Amino acid sequence: MRIEKHPSNYEQVIETWRKKFLEMDQEKLIWKFHLEADEKALYIVYFSRKLRIDRRTGVITDQGERPGFDTVMNIYNTFYYASDHPVASGNLVAFRQVKRVYPFETAYKRTIISRLQEIFSGKTEELRKACEALGGTPLPQGDVGYVLPVFPFLNIAVLFWDKDEEFEAQANMLFDSEITEFMHEENVVLVASDAVYYLTLAAGLPREKIYDFPGKKQKEGRK
Repeated sequence: MRIEKHPSNYEQVIETWRKKFLEMDQEKLIWKFHLEADEKALYIVYFSRKLRIDRRTGVITDQGERPGFDTVMNIYNTFYYASDHPVASGNLVAFRQVKRVYPFETAYKRTIISRLQEIFSGKTEELRKACEALGGTPLPQGDVGYVLPVFPFLNIAVLFWDKDEEFEAQANMLFDSEITEFMHEENVVLVASDAVYYLTLAAGLPREKIYDFPGKKQKEGRK
């Protein structure tokens, strides 16, 4: 008996958005987000990694490999949902102060902040080095505090207090108050998830993909 392998829901969502990208005005995207581009691809820097978006297929790659669900969706959704003239405020605020994200706060704290606390408990030096590797700018708050560029035009901040004799490790993230001018409010959660992923990657720790789908690495050009 032959068993058919069906794509996961995550893979189906990515495929839907790949097709939506192909319907977008690529020249407008280049102008709007100040993207590097050539005849074959658009390029966008995301958490200090230069991603390639194929102009013909819409496939997003990171050094020839397909990035995770969070990353792919944040790129497509930023292109699709950003306002006509998005401008970052430079004012970093707590998650609940971001417009329209309140319904997702419980999940954000339970699945992302709690993992950030667990992963880097007792590992402040690893977190500090990871923040610097991602182009972070130090902040005076916390045992470790950095502003991190999500895109060259949009920042978040990571704040971390390590455990001691009385308290467990505590962490927080801050977001540009106008982040939902650049993306759908649900994507703010995916940005936070990706922050944890890229920090663990830069720290040399097991990669933490909170909302990613399982699967083999796919090389650029594979169908």
